[in-house]
Amino acid sequence: MKFFINDPKDVVNDGIEGMLTDPKLTRLDNFPEIRVVLRSTINKDKVSVISGGGSGHEPAHAGFVGKGMLTAAVCGDIFASPSVDAVLSAIVATTGKAGCLLIIKNYTGDRLNFGLAAEQAQDIGYQVETVIVGDDISLGEAVEQRGLAGTLFVHKTAGHLAEKGKTLDEVAALARKVAGQTYSIGLSLEEGQKFQNPEKSRLSKSEAELGLGIHGEPGVETIDMKMADALMQKALNTLKKYLPKKGKEYALLLNNLGSVTPIEMNILLASFHKSDLAEKVKFLVGPASLMTSLNMKGFSISVVTLDKEIEEALTSTSDPAAWFIREYGKKEPLQSPKLPDMLPFDASTNERFDRVFDAIVEELISAEKELNAIDEKVGDGDAGSTFAAAAKKLKKLKAKLPLADTGELFITIGRILAREIGGSSGVLLSILFTRAGNSYKKEKHLGKALLDGLEKMKEIGGAREGQRTMVDAMQPAFEVLSEDGNLETAAQKAREGANKTKDSSTFKTLSV
Repeated sequence: MKFFINDPKDVVNDGIEGMLTDPKLTRLDNFPEIRVVLRSTINKDKVSVISGGGSGHEPAHAGFVGKGMLTAAVCGDIFASPSVDAVLSAIVATTGKAGCLLIIKNYTGDRLNFGLAAEQAQDIGYQVETVIVGDDISLGEAVEQRGLAGTLFVHKTAGHLAEKGKTLDEVAALARKVAGQTYSIGLSLEEGQKFQNPEKSRLSKSEAELGLGIHGEPGVETIDMKMADALMQKALNTLKKYLPKKGKEYALLLNNLGSVTPIEMNILLASFHKSDLAEKVKFLVGPASLMTSLNMKGFSISVVTLDKEIEEALTSTSDPAAWFIREYGKKEPLQSPKLPDMLPFDASTNERFDRVFDAIVEELISAEKELNAIDEKVGDGDAGSTFAAAAKKLKKLKAKLPLADTGELFITIGRILAREIGGSSGVLLSILFTRAGNSYKKEKHLGKALLDGLEKMKEIGGAREGQRTMVDAMQPAFEVLSEDGNLETAAQKAREGANKTKDSSTFKTLSV
């Protein structure tokens, strides 16, 4: 596996240095022995809100340092709790008479090191309260629940009250309330891979894992790999067992655990919206990478029950760019505008052109496989299918086409290609035929009209003669026709131009 890193031993330090390009953030000067990211301006008259833990969960926790959220974040090695001295340094550096709240995810290392640092800070005269967050419901209520991305709800609500100048007791009370009514569960297809000595996945391609931790801890259940709707519903079925039964509204946090693509996250959100729980969701955080597990291919869902106080705290403004919340719900679609008619002209016939038309479409249909084979060598192998689809559509609509009027016919072909045929070729030829049709209406000269259409296609598409495209065949042929040359000469020039595209030495790059 490949990574954008320098020395694997410096991953955490280098990552922090990147974050510190934000002028609102800074660090303590004994970095990297002590890794504390804190606000560059600190008001010690307000409660200091501190969190942290092992690195590898970015943007958590340092990405949530800023006005309205955390005062400081303490960063350990990858998946390893920071030292007691690091946590104590953060407390002393940011805390005044208003006191300090430590928000701790429920993992043994974090509880021990943050807890001991709190005791030591109290011994030297600081007021310190702690709140433990265990929002992972996958292990059940009989065991200590782990801290997951729902911890961010606690960061935001505590940070809000601290920013308002509330007392330590008030900030801690709200943090504990939010922690007590936040519920999370994760689901993954692959574990996150460490930068040193990555391990082979314990999951096969046909398996997924429900209820795993953010440090690669095994999930509570290995399940069959299924479509997004089914996997989301599986996670929700487990989550809903622990939610209040009646009359509650929620804020939802949909977290990317590392390497799920944005479009997949939106698919998962659409899957969630099909559930009955969606009707109770009022606000949404994400979908985004919020508390990751390196490059884990997975997601987690967190919900917090709302009341007026929590809603105000979650939706208040704050500085960290990693936090964004919006109202949740779907509006009714707007009415689509009426587009120009694809067949704007009356049908007409022309015996001579009728035969030419039939010959052209049949030739394009029969050449499908040959053109696809050629296109496979330089593209995605669908050029023949695109041209054949266009020909079949025109053949089907032939009786409705204005065959007796060249200008109207070209404009109609342009609209059909634009609306019915995919790929860049369909759009490019639509541009050509549309401009050629309008040009022909002004001056009834087929060659000049086609050349005018080609120039417009080149202008929008960007290709020029000599760049091994269909322009190489069209340009010389249309130039012959524009000068009243005969069809045989135009065809010969087209063939010569097409043959030149076989020779890479003739390729000309676009000038900049």
